[in-house]
Amino acid sequence: MQYLSVVIVCKNAGTVIGNTLQSLQGLTDDIIVYDNGSTDDTIVTAERYSVRLYKGEWEGFGKTKRKANALAAYSWILSLDADEAVNEQLKESILQLSLDNDKLVYDISFNNYFGNRWLKYGEWGKDHHIRLFNKTVVNWNDAPVHEELVMPDNISVLKLNGAVRHRTAEGIGDFKKKMTAYASLNAEKYFKQGKKAAWSKKWLSSVFSFIQNYFLRLGFLDGMAGFQCAVISSKYTFNKYKKLEELWSREGR
Repeated sequence: MQYLSVVIVCKNAGTVIGNTLQSLQGLTDDIIVYDNGSTDDTIVTAERYSVRLYKGEWEGFGKTKRKANALAAYSWILSLDADEAVNEQLKESILQLSLDNDKLVYDISFNNYFGNRWLKYGEWGKDHHIRLFNKTVVNWNDAPVHEELVMPDNISVLKLNGAVRHRTAEGIGDFKKKMTAYASLNAEKYFKQGKKAAWSKKWLSSVFSFIQNYFLRLGFLDGMAGFQCAVISSKYTFNKYKKLEELWSREGR
């Protein structure tokens, strides 16, 4: 067992959270599941495991994750989403850490899946994130979406062996729904920051998104899944700026 807390913020994750919790067995004795109003069997599934279950309102990604981290028994946090399971190599890497230097954070590779297809190229091909850190030194900012960790200048980053298996989407419908929601959240974020989107930005950015992810990042090597992901990501970019335009239009500017 390791002296860290796993913190999972979730809502309606009944189809995936069981796999994530199963992957964490033997890693720690403190797993926090912070639920934001699930109406499916998320809670029932979570209760089958040795977790500490909390319920709270959704306040955006950054604030909600910070609130969940405050409930952790240990200072070291492994921050996961409900659809992110650790593989055995990553678990062993974490178990071997001394965790005696709070000025270190740990970067983890992500294997992203679209349905049952592991996306090795395109936007998701070389994905990695810092997810293991000491909350007394490092924590999430308050961003409502695309939250980031706030880290002092003296922090060092180390890469861990192993990977997180991320169930990005079960299919096209699931991915479209997720990206539509992200487009709205990011548009609202930009609006509050006073950012505007020119007509050219909306069109050119979406076209470049497809070219970058499908061609430059070799997304075509992932077959039909790579094509579908590139198209949906392009539409996400278009919709993000379209919704931003609509927000400014309502303001009469």
